[in-house]
Amino acid sequence: MPDIFQFILAGIVVGFCVGVTGVGGGSLMTPILISLFKIEPHVAIGTDLLYAAISKFCGSMVHAKKLNIVWPIVGWLALGSIPASLATSWVLEHVLSGSNQYKAVLTMVLGFMLTLTGASIVFRHRIEAFFKRHSKSAAATAELDREQVAALVSSKKFQVIIMGMVLGVFVTLSSVGAGAFGIMALVVMFANLPMIRIIGSDVVHAVALTLVAGLSHMSAGNVDFHLLGWLLVGSIPAIIVGTLVSSRMPEHLIRRILGITLLLLGINFMINPVKAKPAAPKPEQHAQLVVPVIPVEAQQA
Repeated sequence: MPDIFQFILAGIVVGFCVGVTGVGGGSLMTPILISLFKIEPHVAIGTDLLYAAISKFCGSMVHAKKLNIVWPIVGWLALGSIPASLATSWVLEHVLSGSNQYKAVLTMVLGFMLTLTGASIVFRHRIEAFFKRHSKSAAATAELDREQVAALVSSKKFQVIIMGMVLGVFVTLSSVGAGAFGIMALVVMFANLPMIRIIGSDVVHAVALTLVAGLSHMSAGNVDFHLLGWLLVGSIPAIIVGTLVSSRMPEHLIRRILGITLLLLGINFMINPVKAKPAAPKPEQHAQLVVPVIPVEAQQA
């Protein structure tokens, strides 16, 4: 079992990367817990969901203070994601928890989401440029006022709800997707919104979704609070430091390295999912060797 200093170090590494690049902690922390610390997948996912909710909360407050949040987007996303998360948690606890494939399903979904997240990080600028270039909105480069933003979101509310449902399922199953993948999906639908407002809206929604999903996992006993506490001890100061020095570091290079790493991890999890540990073999019952007893009289004869 790793000691507390290793958990704190993991929190520092992940927190610093989040501060520098903005990449969600879930896409980094869960693979570290499973691959390096050999934490059970369901415990790693449940613990990481609460970790993400707490660590993202401070960022959401900053975005709220700077008015970077489009609340209609957050509301429609939550309308789809929260019920989907609760339904997924119910299925995990009451249907899949007794299955031999429980851990394999979780790690395969984790691998799939890591692959998508890694691709979205590596090709983020190309994806953003493509959809902005092909945006049908005449106001693609103009600053929209509050009424125009509300009208734009209302015209796409059903797509946003469906996207929220998809995120609710996959984030609950893997703890990955609320960050980079969620931002890419919003960029696809709202290419004419400033990126900072998309990021702010995604962060606030991620806090709500990961909190609900994390509490559901907690009720199922899938959260290690000892682990959670030490991860936060390391990550919260590191997020602050990473944010302060982010302007002095090669963010594009770090993003590319992280994206490629997540791609490789995702492919590995899909090809080699963590499976349930085999039951301990029962000791073989050997036939007792019967030794004939020779009477004393016969031995003397």
